[in-house]
Amino acid sequence: MNGMDYSHDVEPSKRLIDMLREDFRLVSVREGCGTGECGACTVILNGDPVCSCLIAAVQVDGAEIITVDGLEQNGELDGLQKAFIEHDALQCGFCTPGVILTAKALLAKNPLPTEEEVKRGIAGNMCRCTGYVPIVRAILSYAATCNRQKAVYP
Repeated sequence: MNGMDYSHDVEPSKRLIDMLREDFRLVSVREGCGTGECGACTVILNGDPVCSCLIAAVQVDGAEIITVDGLEQNGELDGLQKAFIEHDALQCGFCTPGVILTAKALLAKNPLPTEEEVKRGIAGNMCRCTGYVPIVRAILSYAATCNRQKAVYP
């Protein structure tokens, strides 16, 4: 999880979100609906964004899990996190970790998505504050910046 190896015993009925929040104190993983509808609890599991409220903790044995806490490196925010700040893509912040992780997974598979692809990609994440325009703008801006850097520094 977040680049570290962990071994942890859990009850068979414990959900991944509960293990992350209660046992590992990763409170950035938010519970909104508890039914997989809002995306607030999104984590990246083996490269794919998933709602951790729908996954049994025992199912992730041997899996790679990334939470928004794992994006920060050496005390510095990830570039996508910075883009969210620069583009005012967060207001109350409740949905932000899930949206960022969904976007990271999208960009890992599609480094230069169109606006429509971004909108479809984050469709499972609900945000009541921003109207999504700044979120989409932040993701597109970050993708463009990353791709310019790759072009300049092959």
